Amino acid sequence: MSIEIRVGPAQLAIHQGHSVLLSDPDGQIQWPSHKGLYFYDTRMISSWSVYANGEPWDLLNGGATTSFGERIFLANRALVTEAGPIASHTIGLVLSRHIGGGVHEDIDLTNYGASKVRFNFEISVRCDFADIFEVKSGHFVRRGNITTEWAREDQRLTTAYRNGDFSREVAVTARNGDAPAGYANGRITFDVELAPAATWHTCLNYDLLDGKVCYPAPESCMNQAGDQSENRKRLAAWREAVLKVESSNDEFRNLFQQAIDDMFALRLPILGTRPDRTQLVAAAGLPWFVALFGRDSLVVSMQTSLVYSDFARGTLDALGATQATEIDDYRDAEPGKIMHELRLGELAKLKLIPHTPYYGTADATPLYLITLHDTWCCTGDRELLRRHLPTAERCLEWIDRYGDRDGDGFQEYATRSSAGLENQSWKDSGDALVYPDGTLVNGPKALCELQGYVYDAWLRMAQIYDVLDDPGRAGALRTKAATLFTQFNEAFWDEDSGFYAFALDGEKKQVLSVASNPGHCLWSGIVPPERAGRVVARLMQPDMWSGWGIRTLSASHPAYNPFSYQKGAVWPHDNGLIAHGFKRYGYSAEAARIAFDVCEAASFFRLNQLPELYAGLQRDDANFPVQYPGANVPQAWAAGAVFSLLQAILGLQPDAPHEMLYIDPDLPSWLGDLTVRDLRLGEQTFDIRFWRVDEKTQFSVLKGNPAAVARRDMTVWSDLVKREVNAVSTLAGQPGCD
Repeated sequence: MSIEIRVGPAQLAIHQGHSVLLSDPDGQIQWPSHKGLYFYDTRMISSWSVYANGEPWDLLNGGATTSFGERIFLANRALVTEAGPIASHTIGLVLSRHIGGGVHEDIDLTNYGASKVRFNFEISVRCDFADIFEVKSGHFVRRGNITTEWAREDQRLTTAYRNGDFSREVAVTARNGDAPAGYANGRITFDVELAPAATWHTCLNYDLLDGKVCYPAPESCMNQAGDQSENRKRLAAWREAVLKVESSNDEFRNLFQQAIDDMFALRLPILGTRPDRTQLVAAAGLPWFVALFGRDSLVVSMQTSLVYSDFARGTLDALGATQATEIDDYRDAEPGKIMHELRLGELAKLKLIPHTPYYGTADATPLYLITLHDTWCCTGDRELLRRHLPTAERCLEWIDRYGDRDGDGFQEYATRSSAGLENQSWKDSGDALVYPDGTLVNGPKALCELQGYVYDAWLRMAQIYDVLDDPGRAGALRTKAATLFTQFNEAFWDEDSGFYAFALDGEKKQVLSVASNPGHCLWSGIVPPERAGRVVARLMQPDMWSGWGIRTLSASHPAYNPFSYQKGAVWPHDNGLIAHGFKRYGYSAEAARIAFDVCEAASFFRLNQLPELYAGLQRDDANFPVQYPGANVPQAWAAGAVFSLLQAILGLQPDAPHEMLYIDPDLPSWLGDLTVRDLRLGEQTFDIRFWRVDEKTQFSVLKGNPAAVARRDMTVWSDLVKREVNAVSTLAGQPGCD
């Protein structure tokens, strides 16, 4: 008999927008810990416990029923009361919570004993209002003042924090109760009296205030709300709007559906360039990264471009609104640069951290251009190009003036901030980049994938200038891309190893540690076809390929640690981009192998929910994926990895400007059938069935114009790039919209 293993942290999490509730499995928040009720980067509630006559309750079971709701079943311990003893586990307690702005909490008690009982039901609530950065670091400094007021007539406990013009407030109101509440000694108390088989109910509403606006808890009880709650309605509308898949492969179907629900849960309302309109972007991850990011939000926008294009629209708008306009060393800002991270807590308000926003990312600026082009390909929205062209042109200027720090034609980075990030690529931990001997790389650092991103961005912007009737700008960008292609392949390629250096260090020396970074160069198309096979083969060697996905760093490297953040762990989004790169060079089997590995890994995690990263241990019949401690779950680009894998397997090449969807499907043996529904491309919507016959993939358009769907080999380079072949004889192009 096989045993089902479910991997994941021992905690419950529900969330919506900027509100996150993270608790122990019994629904309680024990202090000190990193758990709590978070709101706009502030921990509003740091401790929450429930008692009967001062005694804790025993957990029976509990779990999240949706991303925004949870239910926990508890039972009493043996109690001695004035009315007599109460045997253990004769009183049932059900905590039901759902979140939507604030939190609505239902408390239901049932007497399963044979005698009438009476006891004090108590809830202890404490608020520390710690900034999320201080919670994560474990170093908390109290700066302002906390006040607490109990309004007996309103049945409301209000706890407020003030520090100058920064404030947060939580108001806990008892409602719909079978007995009035009291407050004493730091606890909300109820005098409960229950006859045999009797039930008792009350609600607690947790309303949250950011100093200006109140975010009220949902009004209805969880049982009463049912499918009519606002959360349920929004979830139903979301599921109706997004791409759907059907397959006889349950693991892939379940992973896809969970990713869809994770994306719903991570929707974050953000003001963009239009003050009268709130945009939706994807929050990076729970619990630490419920915020607007540059790199993360842009990668997710591309992952979801054929799933839900509004993420890309919102992200382009929000990031355009925060594009840097001046040099600010503390924030690593330069004119035209796209931000890295925006925070809204106390430390940001007091400018004790540079995240107001912080601009310490070298890749978000070219990724903005790639995302703009990708969104146009999926929507055909020409007005989108005109609206964001000023932002895009400032990005192009930043790449030339500031991204290339020394004028050698490559993108380098180095922080100028006392609180800045040492590493400003997606591998941004301080120890992520190492020489072959394990020592840290000296900067400024020119990473291989940064060159690929800029190459890709220039070619995509050339296409945009073609559409906008500016052939001069288009031609200049193609020439620059051709030059970068030649220089990159001369400076970064190592013939002896048949692989690319993942970086040039501050002295322009190759850093030849074997890492996953060159896989992104396949995704961007900067690798010539004759070298692509060697790159693919090297990434699929056992020291890089764990069986659960490709590691961030070779297992043969002296600094390798499968449990490290970015020196040997497996990141799903990294694997999704690499698989997409494999596919564009014709390595469908290897792309499908990565997809299989990641899908298999996902089946071990609770709810089929991919975490931010997991350990790079070698797969065998006796082990399972190990989640990295503190990994964000859900995490947007981890969830989005399944969409990248789907695009790779089906070879999706959107061309909405010409009302065409090109495909290059190659279903692997483990995924013999797949149907995509409600695939939206511009004004068109498609249902397409794919199935495998004798190792060949067939397809049929079930809904939409069959003539608008055509096969096109992803390795066929676009005519647009081929025009540069005379400039660089080895130049390979990329599939384009035209």
